[in-house]
Amino acid sequence: MNSLTTRTISSRHAVSLIATAVLITGVQALGVSGAHADEGPSVPPGTEASAEPPVQIDANSAGLKLAKGATLAPSKVLDIKSIVEDQGGEERREDTNETVKFALQAEVLFGKDSATLSGQANGRIAAIANEIKKQNATKIRVFGFTDNLGSYEHGKVLSKQRADAVQKVLGEELNNSGITYEVRGYSEDFPIADNSTEEGRKKNRRVEVSFPRGDS
Repeated sequence: MNSLTTRTISSRHAVSLIATAVLITGVQALGVSGAHADEGPSVPPGTEASAEPPVQIDANSAGLKLAKGATLAPSKVLDIKSIVEDQGGEERREDTNETVKFALQAEVLFGKDSATLSGQANGRIAAIANEIKKQNATKIRVFGFTDNLGSYEHGKVLSKQRADAVQKVLGEELNNSGITYEVRGYSEDFPIADNSTEEGRKKNRRVEVSFPRGDS
């Protein structure tokens, strides 16, 4: 990954983020809306990280203060999550206890409205392939996404073509018949930023490569 740096979030143009998810115990009120933890942007089905069973909490503990008629929702443990972006926001790496995920903005891989890889794309994809080798991963997801401009169907086709292009280079770099790929195009579904601004749309136009973390 090209010179990732972490910048303070107080900066006006801060683009790096370290997010740590901890044990969350939800409170659900009977007959009214309950409290829910903010788990960040939605993700494609099947990509949620697994975790060990949560620590048991005594619902009768004197330290718990619940609204009248409320009950504890099932508790769960979320992975420790580290997210780092490069200074231009072109590349993003997300690490959890279970998975590694890279997101590359479309502009650094392709021309406008194109699924043809640019000259600099192969180097970036090769760096991801090296991390896959390091983690000894054999199951890889390659998902393409667009912003909400243009038709949804055009976005589905373009995002899948872009995911296919990235997967092809990964296959050449890894050269391992034991690896399986899941390749999908999601169009404008599952945005990670606000589509009402060009800055947000730029982040949403991306290809994500994710795979399980190994023992390395």
